[in-house]
Amino acid sequence: MIKRTLGQGLEVSALSLGAMGYGKARELPDRAEMIDLLRTAVERGMDFFDTAEVYGPWTNEEMVGEALAPVRDQVKIATKFGWDIDQETGEHRGGVNSKPAQIRRAVEGSLKRLRTDHIDLYYQHRVDPDVPMEDVAGTVRELIAEGKVRWFGLSEAGAQSIRRAHTVQPVAALQSEYSLWTREPEAEIIPTIEELGIGLVPFSPLGKGFLTGKIDLNTTFDSSDIRAGIPRFSEEARLANLKLVELIGKKHDATPAQVALAWLLAQKPWIVPLFGTRKLERFEENIGALNVTLDKADLDEIEQANIVIHGARYPEAMMRRSGL
Repeated sequence: MIKRTLGQGLEVSALSLGAMGYGKARELPDRAEMIDLLRTAVERGMDFFDTAEVYGPWTNEEMVGEALAPVRDQVKIATKFGWDIDQETGEHRGGVNSKPAQIRRAVEGSLKRLRTDHIDLYYQHRVDPDVPMEDVAGTVRELIAEGKVRWFGLSEAGAQSIRRAHTVQPVAALQSEYSLWTREPEAEIIPTIEELGIGLVPFSPLGKGFLTGKIDLNTTFDSSDIRAGIPRFSEEARLANLKLVELIGKKHDATPAQVALAWLLAQKPWIVPLFGTRKLERFEENIGALNVTLDKADLDEIEQANIVIHGARYPEAMMRRSGL
């Protein structure tokens, strides 16, 4: 698999696999299959994997650690801190917590669960408005000096927070939502990180499944599915937003998912899309995007269609945690 370089010389595969849906606090009859998928991804050349302590909490990191332990020297593992997780019980107490002492406790837990002596990329999951960004970056800088962390990342941070952090400890990557139907980062975030030499790892590059073409007006979401509460997935919004899927479904004998990923790859050489799947066939489809090239005419056609996306990408309460 071809490689790309994020900030601070962090070289990774051009696509990354997110394990958010793996190892949740529920019964997982396909646990063995998910571990096999992670290891198969490594065999296919992918070396960049993403998790977080809050997924579960903790159970996700445990699964990723088990899956990647035999190939640890071949991969780069990203995980995240910053939600208010009780470091004794694993209870998610709600809200955020990036106090230096909490970060230090969190990193020790993540190292143990991931079965490793270092975390390659350590993201602050959400900005904590009650802790100065300089204190957060300074703590991660110390962890880097101690060899427990290799690179520092931020997630869903605003431009001012990115600059403040970068001054103390250079940031290698920003993880934020960016895709054909989430273009807001183009206004301020992308120019900022380009100026500072920070890479972008866009999550939800397939619009939580919408840009795959597998969701239509007949799709239903049960109450446990996050999409059930997202305005962009209301029936009215879906009806309007399907125009985008129809547009990208006509390109290059490729699937809509492949075109959506290829579009991201065409934006900047330091963008590494982060997709999630628990199925091998979907994984194979998605990495097929690396064989899809969108030329200027293709990109112009998408822009000139000027399709307006309906509905917010998150409920209001979640949106308040982004861009701080």
